[in-house]
Amino acid sequence: MKKPELLVTPGSVAEIRKQIEAGADAFLIGEQRYGLRLAGEFSREDIKEAITIAHEQGKKVYVAVNAIFHNDIANELDDYVAFVKEANADAIVFGDPAVIMAVREAAPGFPLHWSPETIATNYYTANYWGKRGAVRAVLARELSMDAVIETKEQADIQIEVQVHGMTCMFQSKRPLLGHYFEYMGKNLEIEKRHGAQNMLLHDEERSNKYPIYEDANGTHIMSPNDMCIIDELQEMVEAGIDSFKIDGVLQTEEYRIATTTLYRKAIDLCVENPDQYEEEKEDMLQAAEALQQEHRPLDSGFFFKETVY
Repeated sequence: MKKPELLVTPGSVAEIRKQIEAGADAFLIGEQRYGLRLAGEFSREDIKEAITIAHEQGKKVYVAVNAIFHNDIANELDDYVAFVKEANADAIVFGDPAVIMAVREAAPGFPLHWSPETIATNYYTANYWGKRGAVRAVLARELSMDAVIETKEQADIQIEVQVHGMTCMFQSKRPLLGHYFEYMGKNLEIEKRHGAQNMLLHDEERSNKYPIYEDANGTHIMSPNDMCIIDELQEMVEAGIDSFKIDGVLQTEEYRIATTTLYRKAIDLCVENPDQYEEEKEDMLQAAEALQQEHRPLDSGFFFKETVY
């Protein structure tokens, strides 16, 4: 049985070394100008250093080039893609066809992971992009377990699935927080909104708190709960899912490393000792729950149609 890749989103170059020790197989990094909702900001020098560290340990690095591009940034893609290839990254994560055009111009044949967020919902579209250069599809977070497995069975390319972390519910290119603070006459607070991790929209009726933050790509509202299926991995492992992703955006380094350690154990047991996994999976779920902030419970996302936002 094939062991799926454990993909994580580190917050810094220094964290990568710790994540390798925790059991990560691959890393998704980049800079906000070109990538969406990254756990950390990686300059070009940071990216080169991260790739060197990872490759020394036999790990992989994928660079996010999946932002919403307007003409000014799209015209920079040839240069950035050429840099990513020269830095020896293992793949580019993209959603916009403009990236494919840049790769054809600046880095022909460079591996691409198709990640268009909510519209990666069927194997027909995954295979369409596979014929145009993608070697992997990153599935939407809103799919059921049955849909994920059916897509894997019919896909001609690798399949990546998020198994842990918060998900994005809304994005706008507009600086909505800044506009709000300006409207309320609180100009001094605008300086603090970039990268803030403690701003929440409170839905009192449902007792939900939605993280909201603003960065170079606009305003993002995130899910009130964190997805966690550490106790439901076996079926996807047996189906041959290629990559399990832990999304660590807006989390601490300590949280990300502890979560990686838990999923490393779970994946290894699924492949090497399924009976022991069945015996221990409830304990691993409880360990994951113990890491959570009080206002962020765990759920299984849309895998079993339990979550309705």
